[in-house]
Amino acid sequence: MAELYRDPRAWQRRMIAARDGGRRVALVPTMGYLHEGHLSLMREARRRVGPEGLAVASIFVNPTQFGPQEDLARYPRDLEGDLAKCAAAGVDAVLAPERPEQVFAPGHQTWIEVGPVAQGLCGARRPGHFRGVATVVMKLFQLTRPQVALFGEKDWQQLQVIRAMVRDLDLDVEVVGMPIVREPDGLARSSRNAYLSPDERRRALALSRTLAEAQERARAGQRDAARLAESARAALASAGARVDYVEIVEPESLQPVARAAPGSRMLVAAYLGTTRLIDNAALP
Repeated sequence: MAELYRDPRAWQRRMIAARDGGRRVALVPTMGYLHEGHLSLMREARRRVGPEGLAVASIFVNPTQFGPQEDLARYPRDLEGDLAKCAAAGVDAVLAPERPEQVFAPGHQTWIEVGPVAQGLCGARRPGHFRGVATVVMKLFQLTRPQVALFGEKDWQQLQVIRAMVRDLDLDVEVVGMPIVREPDGLARSSRNAYLSPDERRRALALSRTLAEAQERARAGQRDAARLAESARAALASAGARVDYVEIVEPESLQPVARAAPGSRMLVAAYLGTTRLIDNAALP
């Protein structure tokens, strides 16, 4: 099993000692209930640090990135299973605080606010979400002092928010984005997939199918972003999904584009029942 740390301060001492001893540290931050997407990040962390380095992960359901009407209380948890998966993926140690107060102590009043890249898309629909994400990631960076941190591209906006924070604050960490891992039928792996009923799970395939269709339209010459987005919204709605947003953006700034250039990113968010799923793809 991966070595388990419940006390963030004990973890910090271990990580500082590792870096002071010349060991390379790669961090995979997670909220647990691990799936193959997370494990792909962990295997890459193991590869990047080699046998002499430390591949580490955190498991913390961060309350500060959930809104008052969101699913914090029912977010799925399986620490014992997660630890076994971490060990199988080559993770050496896991930080899993027992209580939120260990990370956000009473009286906590310092927050990381990232600018425009955090303000549209999920940032507009989930006020305060990226403030919570950026702050907890900064805290994990301070506790762990990794040279490398790995994140999945499914949360594309989150990845750009973290890259902006690292760049703007001159943090000494390389942020690596890893490709989306999908089920055999195309559904992007997500811990929230566990919420879906069999019928919702079937209809959720509309997200990946809609992205693939948009890629085909772009490949055939359709470059009008508004038309591509309109077709995608119609396809999602016809599958019984409640569309939250469909946007085509410049991949780093996340600013909307009028014409979809190669590399432009289509991002979608939709509800299946009460479960909100996100997905994205680069357009050719």
